Amino acid sequence: MRGHFITFEGGEGAGKSTQIQRVAKWLQDEGHKVLVTREPGGSPGAEAVRHVVLSGAAEKYGVDMEAVLFAAARSDNVEQIIKPALASGTTVLCDRFMDSSRVYQGVSGGVDPDFLTAMEKAVTEGARPDLTLIFDLPPELGLQRAADVWAEDGPDRFEKEDLAEQQKRRQGFLDIAAREPDRCVVIDASQSLDNVGVAVDMAVTTYMRKATEH
Repeated sequence: MRGHFITFEGGEGAGKSTQIQRVAKWLQDEGHKVLVTREPGGSPGAEAVRHVVLSGAAEKYGVDMEAVLFAAARSDNVEQIIKPALASGTTVLCDRFMDSSRVYQGVSGGVDPDFLTAMEKAVTEGARPDLTLIFDLPPELGLQRAADVWAEDGPDRFEKEDLAEQQKRRQGFLDIAAREPDRCVVIDASQSLDNVGVAVDMAVTTYMRKATEH
């Protein structure tokens, strides 16, 4: 039986990483086999691409090149990590996936939507998310929270961009959720950590129950 594929999306400082680790532990405690991965990254090849992109080294080549690099990283992660795990019945939790490319390179970066769609179809065939949790909060708050993480290394290529870009991305994620309500659940990430956890658990539990019924 194919495993479940759940992705965690949202803007900077939304708390995705905190929640993905908490959900992984909860599901493991419930007896599920769980794999946590991330984008860009996950596999050795994709982690190498992650360093290039997030360091800003590819920025001078333009957003189209960045989109291709993200797709290359995703392809390696899907083939080496995600597909084998799903085939073994493992629940895969991924910190960012195809929706981040739609928003960061598409909505914000202006890459041609048809170009992104073509790459997405080629890369994600057989590994489309079953459930996507979109962590939503005002970008001002997200950047404020993220600043604590930047204390040592500073913001990455995308975290450093201005508030207008962050707001555009927030709306991009909300638009995806509105277009694909069967897959996406919006989580109010401005709530307390406990309340966010409750909303996440409810969304995952509801999905799991429906998946079992079918």
